[in-house]
Amino acid sequence: MRTLEFSIGEDYDGKKLYSFLKGSVHLSTKLVRSLKRTENGLLVNGLHARTVDLLKTGDCVSINIPQDEKTAVPGSVMPDIIYEDSDVLVVNKPPYMPIHESHNHQGDTLANSVCGYLFEKGMSCSFRAVGRLDKGTSGLVVCALNSHAAARLSGQIEKTYFALATGHFEGSGTIDKPIFRPDPMKTYRTADDRGDRAVTHWEALKASEDLSLLKIRLETGRTHQIRVHFAFLGAPLLGDRMYGEERKDITHQALHCGEVNFIQPVTGERISCCCPMPEDMESFASKL
Repeated sequence: MRTLEFSIGEDYDGKKLYSFLKGSVHLSTKLVRSLKRTENGLLVNGLHARTVDLLKTGDCVSINIPQDEKTAVPGSVMPDIIYEDSDVLVVNKPPYMPIHESHNHQGDTLANSVCGYLFEKGMSCSFRAVGRLDKGTSGLVVCALNSHAAARLSGQIEKTYFALATGHFEGSGTIDKPIFRPDPMKTYRTADDRGDRAVTHWEALKASEDLSLLKIRLETGRTHQIRVHFAFLGAPLLGDRMYGEERKDITHQALHCGEVNFIQPVTGERISCCCPMPEDMESFASKL
C-alpha cells in the first residue's frame, strides 16, 4: 500500500476533502471512488473521513492507495533499473524483449521482468508501463507503481529517441505525414493521408553517405511512427525488417529511447533519465 500524507494549508481551510483530493493532489475520479470503498483509504488526523467532510488548516490528510491485485507472472530475468522511487520505476528495455505478454510471449516480457523484481522486494504491483516501445526498440520505459502515478504520468513523459536511418541527413527537419493502418488485423502501418496526423522532429548528429545517426522527438505518438516516417522518406531504419531490409549484422530496428523527462507525480520534482544505445547500434554509430 502506498501512503501519501499532506498538511492542509490556509487555501483549503473550510473546503471539502473532495476539493483537496481533486484540486491539490490531482487524484482521478476513479481513484477517489476506489479510496471511498477501501478501509482506511481516506483519513483526516488518523480518523476515517468522507469526501464531503470540511477541512481545517493544519489537518493531516492520509491517502492509502491499495496494492493492485492483478499482476503478471514474476520472471527470473531482472530488469536494468535506471531510476526508482515509491511511485515510479524506469527501466532500460533490451531490443529483443516485448513489453507485454501475448500468445507468442509468455514469461519472457518486460512485464514479467519488472514483476519479478517487485516480487523479490515483497511488493505486489500491476505492470503499468506509461507508453510503450515496439519489441525491437530498446531503451527507457517508465513504469508507474500505483494507479495515481499512472494517471498523473499519462501523456506527460517527454521522450528522446536515437535512430540509425539508411540515408544521408544533415541539419534538422520535421516530417508531418498522416499514418494509416490498411488492415485492422495487422500491425503494419503506412504513410497515407487517410490516416491520423503524425509529426516527427529530427536532428542529424552525424552521418556517412548512406547512414545517419538521428536524434528524434515526437509531437504525436502513433504506432510505428518513426519507422513509418523514415521509410516514407526512402530511408528506413537500419535493420527494420517490416519497413526496410533484413540484415544479418543487426536483427532489430535501430531505434532507441535514450532520454525521458517527467514530473514526479507526488513530489512535483522534475526527473531526467538517460541510457546508452545497445552495443550493435553503438558499433554502427561509432563508424560514422
